[in-house]
Amino acid sequence: VFAMDSSPHSNYKLSKAEKKFLRKQIKASHTLLRHEGIQTVSYATQSLVVANGGLGNGMCRNQLLPVLEKCGLVDALLMPPNKPYSFARYKTVEESKRAYVTLNGKEVVDDLGHKIILYLNFVEKAQWKELRPPALPPGLVVVEEIISSEDEKMLLESVDWTKDTDNQNSQKSLKHRRVKHFGYEFHYEGNNVDKDKPLSGGLPDICDSFLEKWLREGYIKHKPDQMTINQYEPGHGIPAHIDTHSAFEDEIVSLSLGSEIVMDFKHPDGITVPVMLPRRSLLVMTGESRYLWTHGITCRKFDTVQASGSQKSGIITSDVGDLTLSKRGLRTSFTFRKVRQTPCNCSYPLVCDSQRRETPPSFPESDKEASRLEQEHVHQVYEEIAGHFSSTRHTPWPHVVEFLKALPNGSVVADIGCGNGKYLGINKELYTIGCDRSQNLVDICRERQFQALVCDALAVPVRSGVCDACISIAVIHHFATAERRVAALQELVRLLRPGGKALIYVWAMEQEYNKQKSKYLRGNRTSQEKKEEMNGDTSVQRLLVEQMSDLGSRDSASSVPCISDSQEGRGDSRQVSDSKLPIHVNRTSFYSQDVLVPWHLKGNPDKGKPVEPFGPIGPHDPSPVFHRYYHVFREGELEAACRTVSDVRVLQSYYDQGNWCVILQKA
Repeated sequence: VFAMDSSPHSNYKLSKAEKKFLRKQIKASHTLLRHEGIQTVSYATQSLVVANGGLGNGMCRNQLLPVLEKCGLVDALLMPPNKPYSFARYKTVEESKRAYVTLNGKEVVDDLGHKIILYLNFVEKAQWKELRPPALPPGLVVVEEIISSEDEKMLLESVDWTKDTDNQNSQKSLKHRRVKHFGYEFHYEGNNVDKDKPLSGGLPDICDSFLEKWLREGYIKHKPDQMTINQYEPGHGIPAHIDTHSAFEDEIVSLSLGSEIVMDFKHPDGITVPVMLPRRSLLVMTGESRYLWTHGITCRKFDTVQASGSQKSGIITSDVGDLTLSKRGLRTSFTFRKVRQTPCNCSYPLVCDSQRRETPPSFPESDKEASRLEQEHVHQVYEEIAGHFSSTRHTPWPHVVEFLKALPNGSVVADIGCGNGKYLGINKELYTIGCDRSQNLVDICRERQFQALVCDALAVPVRSGVCDACISIAVIHHFATAERRVAALQELVRLLRPGGKALIYVWAMEQEYNKQKSKYLRGNRTSQEKKEEMNGDTSVQRLLVEQMSDLGSRDSASSVPCISDSQEGRGDSRQVSDSKLPIHVNRTSFYSQDVLVPWHLKGNPDKGKPVEPFGPIGPHDPSPVFHRYYHVFREGELEAACRTVSDVRVLQSYYDQGNWCVILQKA
């Protein structure tokens, strides 16, 4: 391994391998400065930044520290959570220089057997701004060692996963984990139960003694009558959710067996608190933690934990000198609930389904109902949020730009659902016109000197066959039935001349694809992290891995694909026609195809007009929340819809950052 002298006065001629190494080292330095504000220096110091040697790309403290200590005494090793780099401070400058020479370009292997190449640069100080540790969500308690290891073994052995799956208590068809229900079946699509359909047999007798003991000792106040057993393989999790208020009493109780886990609790204002649930511990959620905060388990094979082991349960702190990775094991949870028989009267009426003055709409049964749903939860919402929405839509998507720039000069192009006109000025050699259902968004287009008009995407006032190309970007997923979505496609095709092409983008249900999280999911960070990284849409982890290492395709510590709790194989959204539309938790995986997605409006919503939204908004959140209807498409669904339209040929179908995309051509 070699060290580099990049001084302009050096007469040393670099080899091809050394030039490649130097390029990667410089990229590492530039990336750290641009995204983290970390300035590397060209002279030797006691401190080094170790790119690719971080918790965020699978490097444990007990793997990295011995490698560093071969070069000298390490005073401190700071490993920030979720970052693909770390800081090492040596006792002397001579030792840090030795590490720089010896370890730069060194190949190491992580816990999963993946090869990682380290790139080192000098920094003035090995430091990281400490974040104030958040408090536990109010009402949340973790009781360690609630049962003995003998009792744990007995409970795990009592679960028979081999019984006939026709038995109503047996495991359900959740692809990524095994599940059993007792007392009542838990319905994941609504996070509730059918109170009129109790399961025979009640709770297993083996649970009685534990529940009675917890009642006597004051850990719980109600004896549960519903239990769900989940078995989680390493790498899998559960989407963030709140158990429906009207379905269950105040307490939600979960016993962790077999392995520890980190569960994430998220407040509506964006604060996320990671909480360690040790093996054989009891989690009790009451009050605010039960009714207001979502809880979920992120899909990954490693959790960031305290390295010292001095703290078993509770919040994972931000002490970067005491963080490492813990490999997940097979975990089984026994979750107990008490079914509620009366309406909920909690202190959180804005998120309580028993107390909301307005209830979420149902899935539409008719074209008339679909039109009304779109009017209330698409058209009216975009009128209200137009200004704020436009301020967040400024960067064109590269593949859309590529499509527009590849069109012949002089082509006539229609942007159906043009929003703020982001794509209307991309190629000045085209004759482009935009249309949108929102008057306020069309006004923004006109202020930018673009040609745009107000119309419905199902009835565009343009003659048939006059367009050389059309684009429909993030529009068709707002139509509430399959028939209306196909009608929108037919209208696009009507506008095209023979041989004309259309580019269509819709939101994908699969927000993790080919082992990569979409930007939508990667935006799910704590509010503190957002403040640190607010200048970049793309995570530093992804940039560093792409720019500095020869890793190839691999799972990182925080990018294990998660399969949500959707009804497996359900491609026909009509199967939920008798249910209320679920409210999606932003920046999480979708577990229903038809959802209401919240938009937190910043600034004055509409000249002081009061807004009374429903859905997940906290009492300390002053911004109103609107809910947009979306039908998120499964893989192949958009292409199949296009093939139902006559005189159409699908030229290309692809996935692009959480969207399914099709380029079609009119015959």
